[in-house]
Amino acid sequence: MSIKRVGIMTGGGDCPGLNPVIRAAVRTGIRRYGWEFVGIEDAFCGLIDLDYCSPHGNMPLDEAAVQNILTKGGTILGTSNKSDPFRYVVDGAETDVFDTVLDNYAKLGLDALISIGGDGSMAIAQKAIDRGMTNIVGVPKTIDNDLGATDYTFGFDTAVGVATDAIDRLRDTAESHDRVMLVEVMGRDAGWIALHAGIAGGAHAILLPEIPYNLEAIAAKIRERRENGRPYSIIVVAEGAKAADGQASYLGERELGGMERYFGAAQRVANGLEGLIELDMRCVVLGHIQRGGSPSNFDRILGTRFGEHAAQLVAKGDFGKMVALRGTAIISVPITEAIGRQKLVDPKGQLVESARSLGIAFGDEV
Repeated sequence: MSIKRVGIMTGGGDCPGLNPVIRAAVRTGIRRYGWEFVGIEDAFCGLIDLDYCSPHGNMPLDEAAVQNILTKGGTILGTSNKSDPFRYVVDGAETDVFDTVLDNYAKLGLDALISIGGDGSMAIAQKAIDRGMTNIVGVPKTIDNDLGATDYTFGFDTAVGVATDAIDRLRDTAESHDRVMLVEVMGRDAGWIALHAGIAGGAHAILLPEIPYNLEAIAAKIRERRENGRPYSIIVVAEGAKAADGQASYLGERELGGMERYFGAAQRVANGLEGLIELDMRCVVLGHIQRGGSPSNFDRILGTRFGEHAAQLVAKGDFGKMVALRGTAIISVPITEAIGRQKLVDPKGQLVESARSLGIAFGDEV
């Protein structure tokens, strides 16, 4: 078929690098193929309701619209993690509204769709393909770096840089006051941010979702440092970290149409340590600071390469594929290969073993 008009959307949580993807896809499509682009607002919300009220709005994207966004964080299209058209909240109930999406896709005159998002967004894209919206190309996005089939996702490098900078700053105050600083970073099921930032920032303990921790093992590490004349410690805690005899810490029940929210992982560790050590403790939750700000050079380049390659896949009619980084090459893989297969930290992997060799504790060994 002849491609004339392409939609592009960003789904799930925002992260640095989304705008470079949009910019590269639009510029490639316009300059090489003469396409028109429509930016779909807030993920599928803009296809569920063409009159959806948002500051962004479904917008025509020309080269003027994407100039000067390479360095800008977030996404000019807006995003949402509550726009799943297969369980969209209508009148207080999760409802399948995908037929409406198909109708509005046709009304907008779209010939293809580039969907940028994480595991959830790719799963929705595959469902859409199965239900008849076949001309979809995926672009992987998650700061957690946990999406299968790609070595790295953009946003991760920037998030690690933010977390590492915070650890560097917190070390100064921890050492000045002989305190234990617990730094909570993002990482629901995968502890890649905690692991990379913890190693880069010289943390003394790193608690990951993949390695259940024992409070006594953490306390032993802190006591060891104090006995050796270093009465302060930095502990990096992934938000999905859990005790060996428990589960991750959640903030109430899952909202309709949304995901379960993690909350309080570092504070729970601090509360458990209170009866085991005498040092003063402070918790710092970095939260959404890790998502914002200008993307790193690595993420700008990776996002640009992903966006350009996504446009090439559309041009070739190679739909149902997701772009991916393998080694130094950008390739494409079936979306089905990317979903349902999280890339988790290997507790026996080389990076964890290297950290252990440096004396970093993971709370699983006393």
